[in-house]
Amino acid sequence: MAVIDIGIIVNGATGRIASTQHLANALVPIRAEGGLPAGADRIMPRLMLLGRDAARLSEVAQRFGIDAWSTDLDDALARPDCAVFFDAAATRQRLATLTKAIAAGKHIYTEKPVAPSVAEGLELLRAAKARGIRHGAVEDKIYLPGLQKLSALAANGFFGRVTGFRLDFGWWVFDGAQRASQRPSWNYKSSGGGGLTLDMYPHWRYVIEGLLGPIRRVVTATATALPERVDEAGERFQVDVDDTSLTLAELANGAVGSIVCSWATRVRRDDLLTVQIDGSGGSAMAGLHRCWMQSAADTPTLRHFNPSVDIGADYRADWQEVEGQAAYTNPYRVGWENFLRHVVTGAPLKSDLAAGIRDVQLAEACRRSMAEGAWVALDEIKA
Repeated sequence: MAVIDIGIIVNGATGRIASTQHLANALVPIRAEGGLPAGADRIMPRLMLLGRDAARLSEVAQRFGIDAWSTDLDDALARPDCAVFFDAAATRQRLATLTKAIAAGKHIYTEKPVAPSVAEGLELLRAAKARGIRHGAVEDKIYLPGLQKLSALAANGFFGRVTGFRLDFGWWVFDGAQRASQRPSWNYKSSGGGGLTLDMYPHWRYVIEGLLGPIRRVVTATATALPERVDEAGERFQVDVDDTSLTLAELANGAVGSIVCSWATRVRRDDLLTVQIDGSGGSAMAGLHRCWMQSAADTPTLRHFNPSVDIGADYRADWQEVEGQAAYTNPYRVGWENFLRHVVTGAPLKSDLAAGIRDVQLAEACRRSMAEGAWVALDEIKA
C-alpha cells in the first residue's frame, strides 16, 4: 500500500464554512484516520491554511494540529508541494482568486457560487481545460440524510410519474439592531456578492435536477423584506440585494414546482429546509435528516373541508417515516472524498466546474426573470 501525499491550500480557512465543515468535518478526520482509501492506496491530505488574519489563522491551525499557514495568496500559490487550491473565502473575491490559482497550475475545488455569472464561469472552465487541471465545485446539500432518503425513493421509481415538487427554505435573520444577525453583513450587500438568490439557488439547481431531472424554465419574484440592517461594527447600512425569493420552475418532464426561500420568515414547518415530491405513485417529504412518504395506496380520500367546524383531521397520520442507513457521511466530506479520488485516480466527478456553472445559471435566470417579468429558459451551456 502506498500513501499518496497531496498538499491542499485552504483559502478562507478562518470562516465558518471552511473551519467547521471543510476542516473539522472533512479534511481533518480524513487525515486523522490515516488518509482516504483509493484502491490499494491511501490519499493523505496535507493542509496549508490561507486567510487575512494571522492571529485567527494561528488559532485555527493550532486547534487542528496544522503546521503551515499564510496570509499571502501569491506565496501560497507559488508552493510546488501544494497541488490543490480550495476556495471558501468571500464570494466577491472568488473569480480573481480562482483565476490566479488556475494560472499557477493548481487543481481547484471551490465553494459556490463558482463565479458571479455564467459567462465568467465559462472563462474559468476554459482556462482550467487549457492548463489540463482538475476542477470541482462544492455540491453538499444532496448528501444530507433526508435528501439521500428522498433520492433513494426517486431512484427506485416510488413516485411514478412526477406531478410536482415544493422546496421551502429559510428562517428569520435578525437585523443586527433588535438582535445580533446570524449572517455576515456582506450577505446583504451587492458589493460583497450578497443576496439570497445568488447565495442559495446554486444549491437548489443540483438538488432539484439531481432528484427530478433538468429544469426547463423559471419565473421568479424577489423582495427585500428588511431594507436596513446593522453591520458587525454597529453601523447602519441599506440592503441592496434580495432576502426573499419565490420561483416557479417547469421541469423538462413537464412537472411544475415551487421554490420559496426567505431570510425574513419564522419557521413553522418540519425543518429549515423541506423538499416534497408528488407523483402518481406517491408523495414524499424530506427535511435535513428525516423523510416521510405516503404511497398511492395509503393516500386517504379527502372530499371537502368544513368551513363551519374544525374536523380536527391529522393529515400527517397517514404518512410513514422512511428508514435509511444506520449512519451517513458528512455531506462536505463526501464532496472531498469524491474530489480527492478524482484528482489522484481520475475517478469520475459529477460536481465539476461545469456543474457549478449550471448552478449559477439557475440563479442568473431567476434574477433575469425578476428584471424582465417573464419566464426564462435554462438553455444548454456550451463551454
